[in-house]
Amino acid sequence: MVMWRTQAYRELHTPVAEVLGARTAKEFEKLRVYTVGDLLCHLPRRYLSGTELTDLATLEEGEHVAVMARVSRTNVIRGAGGNRPGEHRQRGGRPSRLEVTLTDGHGYLAVTFFGRDYMVDYWERELGKGVRGIFVGKVGRFREQLQLTHPEFVMLDAAGAIVGSSEEKQRLATMSRSGLVGMYPATAKLPTWKVAECCRLGLATLSGDDPWPEWVLDAADVMRQADAFAAVHQPHTLAEAEAGARRLRFDEAFATQLTMAYRRADVATHTAVRRRASADGLLAALDARLPFALTEGQREVSEVLFAELDRPRPMQRLLQGEVGSGKTVVALRAMLAVVDAGGQCALLAPTEVLAQQHYATIRSLMGDLAGGRLLGSPDAATDVVLLTGSMPAAAKKSALLRAASGEAGIVVGTHALLNDKVQFADLGFIVIDEQHRFGVEQRGALTDKASARPHVLVLTATPIPRSVAMTVFGDLDVSTLAELPAGRQVVGTVVVDAALRPAWVERAWQRVAEEVAQGRQAFVVVPRINSSDEGVGVIELAERLSAGPLAGVRVGVLHGQLPSDAKEATMAAFATGELDVLVATTVIEVGVDVPNATMMVIWDAERFGISQLHQLRGRIGRGEHPGVCLLISSAMGQQSALVEDTIRVRLDAVAATNDGFELAELDLQQRREGDVLGAEQSGSRSSLRLLRVLEHAEVIAQAKDIANDAVRRDPERTTPGFVDAVAATEQLMAGDFLELS
Repeated sequence: MVMWRTQAYRELHTPVAEVLGARTAKEFEKLRVYTVGDLLCHLPRRYLSGTELTDLATLEEGEHVAVMARVSRTNVIRGAGGNRPGEHRQRGGRPSRLEVTLTDGHGYLAVTFFGRDYMVDYWERELGKGVRGIFVGKVGRFREQLQLTHPEFVMLDAAGAIVGSSEEKQRLATMSRSGLVGMYPATAKLPTWKVAECCRLGLATLSGDDPWPEWVLDAADVMRQADAFAAVHQPHTLAEAEAGARRLRFDEAFATQLTMAYRRADVATHTAVRRRASADGLLAALDARLPFALTEGQREVSEVLFAELDRPRPMQRLLQGEVGSGKTVVALRAMLAVVDAGGQCALLAPTEVLAQQHYATIRSLMGDLAGGRLLGSPDAATDVVLLTGSMPAAAKKSALLRAASGEAGIVVGTHALLNDKVQFADLGFIVIDEQHRFGVEQRGALTDKASARPHVLVLTATPIPRSVAMTVFGDLDVSTLAELPAGRQVVGTVVVDAALRPAWVERAWQRVAEEVAQGRQAFVVVPRINSSDEGVGVIELAERLSAGPLAGVRVGVLHGQLPSDAKEATMAAFATGELDVLVATTVIEVGVDVPNATMMVIWDAERFGISQLHQLRGRIGRGEHPGVCLLISSAMGQQSALVEDTIRVRLDAVAATNDGFELAELDLQQRREGDVLGAEQSGSRSSLRLLRVLEHAEVIAQAKDIANDAVRRDPERTTPGFVDAVAATEQLMAGDFLELS
């Protein structure tokens, strides 16, 4: 529990249930709103003036909307059987309906109401009372025409006043008093006017306290925070609403940049043990036996790492690279340089499958150099050990002893490395794979195991656009490996529309069988473990394939709920060729290296993001044969036109290029920054609710300059608002770890 220093942060972190009640708060969870701050940062998508008519051309199927439009015509269709008051309705008879046509002067929208005759007559009278109305509902489609069915509505008279006095109509009247009506992202149970009323209640809880000192507000040229919230929810002009939104975007950017600035300042105060690479130690021995030539990029990045390891300040570097660009080899060379200099290294991986793969890859590359004190090992050899939470007690105890004694030069592990029982003799270098899956406190728990501040290298196989790197990895220097090693094969990717071409799905399984018949292997990736209403799971699909199109083929199953030894045995069987096809969840997304795997079928591909599809595809084409990846989607043809178009754009983009950096930029355009970095997939909230790093680069740059100035003015972090901002940002960034714990 964070103890907030400022009134502003205390107010904004109040659970919405305390203001709106538990039932309404539960509904707001669907909109990712949990606190008063989340509620007040839930901004209208657009604003309508009291005389403005909605552009009906902007409506999209499946969207919850509020439209202001004129009633062009009404038409009553009587159902079978009389059902006026006092009359008995014939059993099985159709209800009556009222068909309404709305217009904005350019286009039209159909509205339909179904019910008994007296209700239809009532609706007809209500809709005839005013020339314009506000209609709220979900846009559907009937006979190729967009329509609203049973929308909530209020009518406006010729003077623009609300007709009637119901609770909902009074809420809309409150929304309209400022002259602008905010159209909020809504749900069926939270229409836009109810969201507006809730925001009004949230505004009433604010005291007016601002978290930033006056000099920050002056430097940023922004209004006070409470004024900004009022400006976006109860604006008098569009300019006022935009000024309020600008302040709130600055708050997000400044909190993040302030956190990064203090991290950089903290690192600068620490000293590290210099670890100079030896000319004739383990590093030289490894280089002499590598079965491939290092790329120019690998050599250049390695030289940067060697230089930083030989400094008295701790390295803080992010190494990003394309799938298969050889990041592990670069990290291993740096680790061996540290071992040569007398230090130990820890490699922290987010999953057991990935930790086991790193361990196997390192031992494979090193050979007897990883033999430690075993008889026959070279004199310079060091021990490489694995430590995971599910290891047998005896194996875990052995790994702990070898780490504590210094016998193990490299310790590879999962979150188990963070346990208090894990000790090192001289931890000098930490390699973290996929940093965004670990919280700040958890990474700090590993750093604290070193007597002096260790050097840190972060690896990511997800290409990070520069704008995101500046925002979320702003405390790290960045190196990039874009060049693929020689021998990497091109992977051809094809999108298969299962709804439109079911025969292609059958052909996909035939293609897998043909690949196996030629002595090669294949992955089948499924987004879920168990079957549900959303689709088939990995277990059922494996059974179907084994009993059907892949009968006689050796099929294995791998997913995160399997015991550790079962996962390890399955991966080992696939790696050694004892299994032909591995049906798996995304546990094979990174780190899995089976050169003989040449084909991948991704089932329900629409369930994955662009970068994730690119990562999965990177598991094939790693040997002498080209790879083939099939993206099978059954969602197209069963979704709204908007959703279907989005799916097609995403899948077609992956099929069109193997350039991960190009795909990362597209991914960022289509999804929230937090989603790109994994937060949304883990269920936690992104710290970037309003900020779009591609659109608001100037705000981020301004916030970074002011944050650097803040650290110079207050290096000890005594300003209450600064303390709260850093605590809140790190709490959000730590969300992924909490999901994985």
